[in-house]
Amino acid sequence: MATEIISTTPDPEIVSTRIFNSPQELVYKAWTNPNHLKNWWGPNGFTNTFNEFDFRVGGKWSFIMHGPDKGNYPNECEFIKIEKPSLVAWKRHSKPLFQVVATFEKISDNETQVIFKMLFNSPEECNKLKGFVVNKNEENFDRLEVELEAMK
Repeated sequence: MATEIISTTPDPEIVSTRIFNSPQELVYKAWTNPNHLKNWWGPNGFTNTFNEFDFRVGGKWSFIMHGPDKGNYPNECEFIKIEKPSLVAWKRHSKPLFQVVATFEKISDNETQVIFKMLFNSPEECNKLKGFVVNKNEENFDRLEVELEAMK
């Protein structure tokens, strides 16, 4: 069963935003097609093994992120809201626990603004990751730009 997206104040949120020089449908596809998503998801040097990608509300996304130096990081997520081509949200069932809401706003035919929000249950949980995650989200966006160019 799907979970409602938690509403928060800015304190327990990490928000990353970027305008991509790609159409909204293409950006949405890069986020929702596992053959593209696995190529760019995660910080620099990371690779992914997707075990399950059931893209529907209530569907499971199970994957392992492989670090560049060492370490495998299992991730268990559940899709909680999907609005093609403008929004994808999921809840993590593996630690650290948070929800993600990604929106894709058409700026022009070839420009899309992505707003990537990580929503935590408390400011304390958010602050544990904030110093590390903000730069990693930018690396993730850089990798998305490369994938979008390859998709054109």
